[in-house]
Amino acid sequence: MSIKITWLGHSAFKLEAEGHTILLDPFLTGNPLAAAKPEDLNPEIIFLSHAHGDHLGDTVDIAKRTGALVVSNAEICGWLGTHGVENTHGMNTGGGYDFGFVHCKLTVAHHSSSFPDGSYGGNPNGFILTIAGKRLYYAGDTSLFSDMRLIGDQVIDLAFLPIGDNFTMGPEDSLRAINYIRPRSVIPMHYKTWPPIDQDASEWGNAVNNETTAQPIVLDPGASHVLI
Repeated sequence: MSIKITWLGHSAFKLEAEGHTILLDPFLTGNPLAAAKPEDLNPEIIFLSHAHGDHLGDTVDIAKRTGALVVSNAEICGWLGTHGVENTHGMNTGGGYDFGFVHCKLTVAHHSSSFPDGSYGGNPNGFILTIAGKRLYYAGDTSLFSDMRLIGDQVIDLAFLPIGDNFTMGPEDSLRAINYIRPRSVIPMHYKTWPPIDQDASEWGNAVNNETTAQPIVLDPGASHVLI
């Protein structure tokens, strides 16, 4: 079984597996790297890591149009309900839930979380998604933290890690994170969107090859990788 992973720019991804479609942090409108329009996406589930506008993005419009289930922390799901999103599933850090074709467990992420109006967005999170026989770790916006070793103990096939620096961990700390997590493959995210987080992904990929056991997968916006 395989998973098709498409980078939509910034930290937004589309996952396709076994006839199902998932979106992660669908920030498209206002994203200078956006590789899709919100109206062209028809997910069954949207997973949201935290409430910042560059992650919450187009969630409300997509969910209201498609009826997609939105999975996030309880505070975000409550806020979405007041903005017309009827189909949500609230969780909290450390909890897991089986959604049929995908199982999600929320992990710690060291960051902040507030809505565009400044109100509190609950704790930020990452996700461990088990789908099509694979285990994916989507770190969300986070710094390096030593308990990534515990995430690695769950045997991760693919990790999505921020490398932009300034707001999250940068390339150097991401290498330490990779060595903690020990994934088979790793995709960089949350970089290149704006000057403060511009990074050379090719240089990062060379460092991953030289300093870790993971395979770096560097995508252009709109490009896909099939995880087998």
